Amino acid sequence: QVQLVESGGGLVQAGGSLRLSCAASGRTFNYYSLGWFRQAPGKKREFVAGISWSSGSTDYTDSVKGRFTTAREPGKNTVHLRMNALTPEDTAVYYCAVKYGPVSTTLTQYTTWGQGTQVTVSS
Repeated sequence: QVQLVESGGGLVQAGGSLRLSCAASGRTFNYYSLGWFRQAPGKKREFVAGISWSSGSTDYTDSVKGRFTTAREPGKNTVHLRMNALTPEDTAVYYCAVKYGPVSTTLTQYTTWGQGTQVTVSS
């Protein structure tokens, strides 16, 4: 049974940084991709970033390009999301999720989700 556990959220001032982690277990993920999503209060859940497990290729939504970086920790089933230059608009619950095949921005294609971690950016 696939499980995803996120960690690393918290409260940070605008301009600060956080690193989220997503620990995956329950199978091998060679042909899978991991996506990061976020949901702000009153808004739909949206794609933030994604990474192909085997190739390491990444994709980002425009609003985080140049500020966020996702990467897999070598030798571990853990993926990190490094978030720099945070703004109050980045405040949301952040989720990681996995799907078979390449990265997609469509959340319904992801089959297993983590529990989410709160990120709050104060102005």
